[in-house]
Amino acid sequence: MNLSVTDPAILFPGISLLFLAYTNRYLTLAQVVRSLTSSSNTNDLGNRRAQINNLYLRIALIKYTQALGIVSFLLCLGSMIALLYVKQAIGEYLFIASLAIMSLSLVIALVEILRSGVSLRLELKRFETDL
Repeated sequence: MNLSVTDPAILFPGISLLFLAYTNRYLTLAQVVRSLTSSSNTNDLGNRRAQINNLYLRIALIKYTQALGIVSFLLCLGSMIALLYVKQAIGEYLFIASLAIMSLSLVIALVEILRSGVSLRLELKRFETDL
């Protein structure tokens, strides 16, 4: 493989869009937490506990996706710097590491998205008991 300095730069728009998506999911969770705390109903404590546990997990997952995205971005920058200084092997390894870490970030994002379905089911279950 022979990378040029501009090759790792191809990831920059994708990484930026992922950060935007991750941040939007985080802000949505923050809004859910605020609404959950403002509408405290003591009749559904079991459901509320399940919701809170699910939210804790989802917040942690989003935190890890963001952190891994940042590490991927830094490795991509390191790859470009290595390629600028004609350290081809180091640049290639850093770029491959950047891709691997971004892939891990995406897998964790997928897990968080699947967990959001659990959250919606819990909410629907709460309304079923109210009927």
